[in-house]
Formats: sequence, structure tokens, C-alpha cells
Amino acid sequence: MNTNNSQRAVAWWLFACCAMVFLTMVVGGVTRLTHSGLSIVEWKPLIGALPPLSHADWLELFAKYQQTPEFIQRNHDMTLDGFQFIFWWEWAHRLLGRSIGVVFFLPYVWFLVRGQLRGALAAKVFGFFILGGLQGAMGWYMVKSGLVDDPRVSQYRLAAHLGLAFLLFGLMGWTGLGMLQPRQKTEKTGDRPRFSASNAVSPAPTFGENRGLSPVFPAPTLTQRLGNWLVALVFIMVLSGALVAGIHAGLAYNTFPLMNGDFVPPEIFMIEPLWLNFFTNMATVQFDHRMIAWALMGLIPWFSWRIWNETPEARPAAMALTLWLAVQVGLGIATLLLQVPVALAAAHQAGAMVLFGLLIWASHAIRR
Repeated sequence: MNTNNSQRAVAWWLFACCAMVFLTMVVGGVTRLTHSGLSIVEWKPLIGALPPLSHADWLELFAKYQQTPEFIQRNHDMTLDGFQFIFWWEWAHRLLGRSIGVVFFLPYVWFLVRGQLRGALAAKVFGFFILGGLQGAMGWYMVKSGLVDDPRVSQYRLAAHLGLAFLLFGLMGWTGLGMLQPRQKTEKTGDRPRFSASNAVSPAPTFGENRGLSPVFPAPTLTQRLGNWLVALVFIMVLSGALVAGIHAGLAYNTFPLMNGDFVPPEIFMIEPLWLNFFTNMATVQFDHRMIAWALMGLIPWFSWRIWNETPEARPAAMALTLWLAVQVGLGIATLLLQVPVALAAAHQAGAMVLFGLLIWASHAIRR
């Protein structure tokens, strides 16, 4: 296998892992929206992959759930059938998380043995595996917060769990794009730069060869810096959306564009100390989420316009990004006005990762 085909295979494997992260996040969103996340009260990474195989197994799991605050305070009239419904959502979410580990680790070993992953790249990609494990552990840490007196998971742990999923998705996607479409660079000899487009892992120079040459990447343009800031801003918006979900702020202020008649609700800073409003006050948390959305509605079209004028080969990414922004904003408004129906809310959460991915694609395309 030549170097180009080797890199292409690794890149598409990383994209497949991104797709699995996306699917797991979608199922996780439905799990949260159907209040299924606290149905499995134990974390057994290996044995837990097996579902209940007999009626006695179901009764044993149901008995454990009946001892939780969620059952005692909210679901005390739940039947075994009702428990099975919420169990299967949480089980599917955890099974997908385990599957990502298998889909990642086995091909990683294969590529490593064949020499398709080497050196710094192999170490970086293995870092994704560690990050995925941390993300799964954070999921259990989040669930544990809802198995105490208050049957509601911590919004901070929910934000961390979702944020790690987006971080893993973004890092794998960016690395895959870099292997398919590497950045252009110059090779500087003294004061004379020489342009080259390296898309392969070059062999180490022999003694006396290429002496004085050093790769130099061009300084980032305003559009490229804007892309970096927008990636960070969308990531922050995802975290703010997790806070909205965690404290059920989407069930309040179900009007748009005003919040129950006010652009800035008067109760926005009613909690002391002041900083706590940004994490626990429904008015503040939802207001922040809206303000970031308004900012993106202005900044992303500007970013796409600059791409359209400066980088013609990146126009498909710019167009897709702008169109999806409109879809995502529409999903968010509809979810709010209709008081968070499961299907719309899940689509809105999934749409956030699509927007994040398109922004990464566009930001990478202007660096080629």
C-alpha cells in the first residue's frame, strides 16, 4: 500500500469513529430527554454489555432501580414494562460507547502493526483513545450525581460529558482532514522560500541532504483566525446548551425573540452570589444561549462570505455551513416554542454537532 492510500485509510477510519461518536450522542440525547439515564444504577464496563437474559434478571435490575431517589420521588408507580423502556435507551447508549472503543482500538493496533501509524501521529491518535475512555468515565460520574437525594444529574457534569464528546469528535475529524488534505507549506533556504504541498510522510533526510531546509507555514489570515474563534464559540454554545438542558431552562421563557416580553428578563441576576446565575438561573442560562446564537447568526455568514471571496475551492463548505446554521437556528426556536418535544430537542442537539463538524471542515479547507 502506498503512502497516500495508507493515509487515506487511516483518515476514513477516523471519520467512521466520528460517525459513531455522533450516533452515540444522538442516542444519549434521547436517553436524557426520555428520563432514561438513571435506569442503570451500576457501572460494569464489561459485564454490563450483556442485557438481561431472563425474567429473573429483569426483576433484579428493577429492584435495584426501585431503591433510587428517582423511583421513590418520581416514578413510584412505574411498572416493569415502563422500566424496560427506559432501561433499553440507557443500555443502547452505553453499548454504543463501548462499541466506539472496539471500533477504535482494533483498527488502531492493525494500522500500528502495518506501519501506517508511526511516531507522533500514532501517539496523538492513541490520545484520542484515552480521551474517549475519560469521556465514558465522565458519563458514569454524571449518572452518579443523579443517584443521590435529588434525582437529577449535575448540569456541570452533563456539560463536561457532552463537551468531551464534541472535543473528541473535533480532534478526530480535524486529524482525518489533515491526512486527506494536508496544509501547504514553504521550505525556506536562507531568505528564499520555496513553496510545496506535502501530502505524504517524507522519509528522514540522509546525511548532507536538505541541509538548511525548514518547513514554514504561512501566518494565519483574518479569515483563518475567525474560523478558529468560531470553532471555540460553537463549543462554548454547546456547553451552554448542556446547562440549559441540565436545569431544564428550555421549559421556561417559551417565547421568541423576547423572553416573556423582555429582551433581558428582570430576574437575570436574582441569585447571590452573582456568578452562580450563569450556571443555575434559568433566565440567565437561557439568555446566554440565545446571545451566543445571535452572535453566530452574524459571524458565520460573514465567515462564509469571506471564504467565498478568498478561497473558491472551499465554497462548498462555506455554503453548507451557512445553510445548516439556518436549519439549526430553526430547530432551536421550534424546540423552545413547543416546550422541548423529544424529537425536536434531539434533532437540535444532533444539529449542533453537524454545525460543529461543518465549521471544522470549512476552517480546515481554507488552510490547504
